[in-house]
Amino acid sequence: MKIVSALLIIVTVAVVSSCSKSNDAIDVINSGNANTSKLAYPDSVFYVTNQQDYIVRPVSQTAGSYFSFPEGLSLDANSGAINVSKSDAGLKYRVSFVANGKTDTISTFIVISGINYLDGFYNLSKGDSILKPLYNANPQKAIPGINNGTTFDVGMNCNSQGCIVNQANAEINLAETVRSGVFGKVPANNDRKEFEMTYRINDNSAKVDNKLRVKLYFFNSMADVTPEAFDIITSREGTIIGTGNTTVAPLAVKRARPRPPCIFIVGR
Repeated sequence: MKIVSALLIIVTVAVVSSCSKSNDAIDVINSGNANTSKLAYPDSVFYVTNQQDYIVRPVSQTAGSYFSFPEGLSLDANSGAINVSKSDAGLKYRVSFVANGKTDTISTFIVISGINYLDGFYNLSKGDSILKPLYNANPQKAIPGINNGTTFDVGMNCNSQGCIVNQANAEINLAETVRSGVFGKVPANNDRKEFEMTYRINDNSAKVDNKLRVKLYFFNSMADVTPEAFDIITSREGTIIGTGNTTVAPLAVKRARPRPPCIFIVGR
């Protein structure tokens, strides 16, 4: 069984199911100086398009400051405008707002559609040989268009370098990847390789090219894992919104960056 950080594997039902606009708008009151307005965007899921700059804006504009969690969302702090084209896809973000003259924070959740992988330790000797993707930050959501136009590792950039990606479903065969020689004939502890995958999903993105970088590490055993690896996992806790804890104060964790996903392969 793979070891992933507790905050990543705890599925908060209320968050995972909050994909409609009515459920995604939340109002977090931090003081008595309350703002009764709601923060909302035209939708809760946005898809990458062919536009160079696909911008979405809040439904209503109020003077104040916007911020988001985790990092990766291209957000204008003054207007709340989101540049979907320049945001990391496959993540669920909490967008928060503090109106001028107020001290309370209001928030909403939005998803930039795409795939991601959960950071963690994958022990080959315990059967953790297949790395499965996460679609739209929701572990219960199937990737649409399988066998109907959806394809992964377009151009074979990953496979040609030895990172074995199933082009039909984006699953990465970690055992085959190691055997392919990605880390050399005799893999060395703390060796690491990074790959960029181009993919197309037959959803509302209309199969537009999307990209994801994935970073693989290798260790012979858990005893060989470095403090740096554990620090990376700790720093990612709660950053996969929809599969982790979303109650952390946003200002305290606003620097958390979940990309690229870091996959730690353990031989035994």
